[in-house]
Amino acid sequence: MERKAQRYFLWVALLVLGTIWILASHNRTTPYQTADGMIFGTYYHITYQCDSDLKAEIDKELKRFDGSLSPFNDTATITRVNRNEDITPDTLFTNVFRRSMEISKETDGAFDITIAPLANAWGFGFKKGTFPDSVMIDSLLEITGYSKVTLSEEGKVRKSDERIMLSCSAIAKGYAVDIISRLLAKKGIRNFMVDIGGEVVVRGENPKKDLWHIGINKPVDDTTPASQVLQTVLNVTDVGIATSGNYRNFYYKDGKKYAHTIDPRTGYPVQHSILSATVIAKDCMSADAYATAFMVMGLEEAERFADAHPDINAYFIYTDKKGDLQMYYTKGMKRFVASK
Repeated sequence: MERKAQRYFLWVALLVLGTIWILASHNRTTPYQTADGMIFGTYYHITYQCDSDLKAEIDKELKRFDGSLSPFNDTATITRVNRNEDITPDTLFTNVFRRSMEISKETDGAFDITIAPLANAWGFGFKKGTFPDSVMIDSLLEITGYSKVTLSEEGKVRKSDERIMLSCSAIAKGYAVDIISRLLAKKGIRNFMVDIGGEVVVRGENPKKDLWHIGINKPVDDTTPASQVLQTVLNVTDVGIATSGNYRNFYYKDGKKYAHTIDPRTGYPVQHSILSATVIAKDCMSADAYATAFMVMGLEEAERFADAHPDINAYFIYTDKKGDLQMYYTKGMKRFVASK
């Protein structure tokens, strides 16, 4: 009887300890980690709820991405494609290429990754250019146009002219955000924010158990981000967000302002009233490309396109005829804008 009693009390004790451990584990809050660094010439900031520090894995994935899509990397896939080397591009490159072609067709060429020679000529690309004249622009337009480059069934890039060069700068950063988001999701992480140079994906809830708060900067001409004033705040989760604007990357020549957004259809920097375009989409790669396309289109065309595509939401900041700042956003965007 004594042995049975001892065994009984032992099982009871183990059951009590197990219950206490389960309750303690359930009530313990998993901490939020942060990872910060530089990539693609810009910053990244990642917040995620996890017991482990994943910075090394994040950096490894970003390095892999840099080796595929950074035109500043001499051995990157995109650089080798631009040099017309006979290679079969990796999956990262082909995914971006295919999505780029889709959005180029949707936007009638307002978005176009063959913009590289024009961007370089105007001084906004990955090669130093000289200020172009109309003759140079006309010659560069001959090698610009998304329909002049394709991906063969074997997965190789085919160009109609070997002088064609690609730049995925208006979509690759957004895709990098998606890639890191997928890395975190595969590890079972439900709550996180991935921010690479202002392109963002948010999932779940923030450390305060609330929606994530993402600010849209007031467009003030300033080539440095030292002074940032928020125009509005978005309350969001489970979306990709990207902003494109002409108020930081620009220069003046002979008293005229030249912004970095170049219309691939005309060859010239845009001169629209729209100052910034913020897009919310299911993935950041698409949001990134659409934001650039809207800056190329200008306000009226961008409004029509955004209203006709309910799967994306847009917020535009522009100047009216008096030079005052005005805002326009789609009906779907209204639910994300924080009330003042």
